[in-house]
Amino acid sequence: MPRVKRGVMVKKRHNKIIKQAKGYFGSRKNVFQTANEAVAKAGNYAYRDRRVKKRDFRRLWIARIGAACRNGGTRYSTFIYALSQSGIVLDRKVLSDMAINDPGAFTALLKQVGVAG
Repeated sequence: MPRVKRGVMVKKRHNKIIKQAKGYFGSRKNVFQTANEAVAKAGNYAYRDRRVKKRDFRRLWIARIGAACRNGGTRYSTFIYALSQSGIVLDRKVLSDMAINDPGAFTALLKQVGVAG
C-alpha cells in the first residue's frame, strides 16, 4: 500500500481557517494556531449572540411600549393584560412600531382596550 502524504490537505484546512480570520488583529489573522482559536471563539460568540439578539430586541420593544403607555396614562402590564382580555392579537414588535411611528393609532388602541388615562 502506498504512503499517503497529507501536506496538501493540511495546507487546505489551514488556509480555510486563515481565510475566516481575515481582518483579525496581530497574529490572530495569519498564524494558524492562534487564528484557529480566534475563529472558534468568534463562532461561539456568534452562536450565543444570535439568541441574545432576540432577548435584546424584546426588551427594547417592551421599553418603547411602556413609555407610550405611560404617555397614555397607564402601565405596561395593565395594557398587555387588557389587550389579551379584549382578544386583540398584536405582538410586541408591531405594538412598538405603532407606538413610535403612529402614536395616534396607539392612543386609539389604548382607548379601545379601555385603559386610556
